[in-house]
Amino acid sequence: MQNKSRDIAKSVSGLDSVSTQKQDPFLTSYPAMVAAALVLTVAFVAALSTNAQSSPDFTVPPGAVYVNPLEYNVVGAEYTQWRNSSSVGGFNPTNTTPPFIQIFDPSFLEVTGSNATIRLIASHPGFAFAHEAPIYVPDLNVVFFSSNGGGTLGYSGWYNNSVVGMINMTEVDMALASTAGDVNVQVQTLNLSDTVQMVNGGTGPYKGNLLFATSGRALLPPSIVVVNPSSPYNTTVLLDNFYGRQFNSLNDIKVLPGTDIMFFTDPAYGWLNSFRPEPMLPSQVYRFDPATGQVRAVADQFVQPNGIAFTSDGATAFVTDTGMNSGKAGVNQTLPATIYQFDVDPVTQSFKNRRVFAYADSGIPDGIQLDMKGNVYSGCGDGIQVWNPDGTLIGKLFLNSTTAEMIFTKSGLVILHEETIHLANIQAQGIDLITY
Repeated sequence: MQNKSRDIAKSVSGLDSVSTQKQDPFLTSYPAMVAAALVLTVAFVAALSTNAQSSPDFTVPPGAVYVNPLEYNVVGAEYTQWRNSSSVGGFNPTNTTPPFIQIFDPSFLEVTGSNATIRLIASHPGFAFAHEAPIYVPDLNVVFFSSNGGGTLGYSGWYNNSVVGMINMTEVDMALASTAGDVNVQVQTLNLSDTVQMVNGGTGPYKGNLLFATSGRALLPPSIVVVNPSSPYNTTVLLDNFYGRQFNSLNDIKVLPGTDIMFFTDPAYGWLNSFRPEPMLPSQVYRFDPATGQVRAVADQFVQPNGIAFTSDGATAFVTDTGMNSGKAGVNQTLPATIYQFDVDPVTQSFKNRRVFAYADSGIPDGIQLDMKGNVYSGCGDGIQVWNPDGTLIGKLFLNSTTAEMIFTKSGLVILHEETIHLANIQAQGIDLITY
């Protein structure tokens, strides 16, 4: 069909050159007839193709929408929904009301299962209480998290600290079982030591404790701390400097599987959000061995390194670069909104063979988690985006606004959504983040 169309087009082009010569009526009208036929043929083929694509050969679960990428590879010059720097929300060509599950590839059903839903479980309008640092403690069935540090609705800054809260998932399960709709389970705030300033990253449990990365506040240094998950939440600072120099503002932290060694990111968001002094170090990824006290950089050349995660075997690392978002300085869409993938050197544990894993189409890829099958989850500008191990976007938990982090629990995936928390009861299971 394509070759024949090209031949016809050539014929039309050739006839143009003799169109000024005297022709009989049939020959004169022939180019127009061919052109019209070509348009009808292309339209017919496109209609057949579109109809085939619009009917997936799998069952779309209730509350989910299938978006076939083939239908949107070409949208045409008259497309009216182009997204730009002033666009709000993500790519939603079906105009479905969020929250909903958006499927780009049938394999995403292996993540969600056939009956997944996205439901509200906690809300505090006007306060970004649920931002980052999610840690799930299975023994308590509790999720810990931090409020937004330096953000518009975080109510924290140079003179005010952020807060750490927790939500009991047993209470969530009971509340959800009593209704088919949303619930609003009470969130408890922790009274932590003053050595804990602007918590932004978290993982664990680490030897029974919460492991937090703090961004620091004003002249109070960024740090890595362990906090007992039970009252009175005793705190121990493990690291607060790089050989006498303060870090910029630590962001996220993970422990390399099978070890006690911590890896953390250090962007300049404290300064960009006006609660830390100007940076004195490059924006890098660091390795810290608490047994020896040794700390060193393992990866650089980022604009703003942010989320970090490892595959379950510890052989591969992922780091998000959220350089597109410069905090109060604004957005530059020519800078990274990118997840980079690295090999972890088995001897030195440095990061090597850097390559692009994925680029987020909406907002920036912030926090990052992996499931047992190696799928990669990141909080982006429209909710949670999910890529398979090859870097193909297979689906989204679509909220149509910025989501920074998420964590796997026995009940499903808890999504931190600034002023709200959602629960997606997907069937995928997260990799084990517990260090014994």
